[in-house]
Amino acid sequence: MPHNGPPGKTVRKSDLPSKTCAACGRPFSWRKKWERVWDEVKYCSDRCRRKR
Repeated sequence: MPHNGPPGKTVRKSDLPSKTCAACGRPFSWRKKWERVWDEVKYCSDRCRRKR
C-alpha cells in the first residue's frame, strides 16, 4: 500500500483518487509514480496511451 506522510500512515486503495481511462474506459487508481503529474494522466497503461 502507498504511504503518504509519516511512517505508519497507510492509505487504503479505496481511498485513493481514481480516473477513467480515455482509451479503454476502465477505472484506474492513483499511483505513486504519477504523484507529480496526476492532473495530466489520461490513460491507465502504456498500451492504452499508444492505442489512443
